Amino acid sequence: METSELFNSHNKDEYPPSHTAEHLLNQLMVRMFGCSRSTNAHIERKKSKISYILNRKPDRKTEKEIENKMNELIAEDMPVTYETVMLSDLTEETTGPDGKYEGVDIDRLPANVSDAVRIVRIGDYDICPCIGKHVRSTSQIGRFELLGTNWDETNRSFRIRYKVVEN
Repeated sequence: METSELFNSHNKDEYPPSHTAEHLLNQLMVRMFGCSRSTNAHIERKKSKISYILNRKPDRKTEKEIENKMNELIAEDMPVTYETVMLSDLTEETTGPDGKYEGVDIDRLPANVSDAVRIVRIGDYDICPCIGKHVRSTSQIGRFELLGTNWDETNRSFRIRYKVVEN
């Protein structure tokens, strides 16, 4: 008999290549700028927008570096894997440094999160709770194209517009 795992309801129908690219971009920005993952993203098939709170405005050279690094990560053909974890197992010990789920921020889960949480891993590069659709490996994303950026000095917000193009 099959059992189905119950997660929170999900009202989005993501385009898996763009959504998986969002995960990579979030981790890349965390590593490059020491910022948090974005809380403001609009991910679509034709064009996606995602914002980060940064200490400084990235220059054009850094923007090109983001685009190049994204395409390098995609080319690594990292597997995208899933595991189901009980929320009670996501403790400070398991999500902290050297923990099995290091980097998973349980404070960002919705207040009504289910008892079971789906963890998405992209190779050894990223780990994040997510119930969305993803590709099986990063090479299926295609090419990442940075379409433009905006900087809001008052809010220190850096918005990236991008699309993924099939190979």
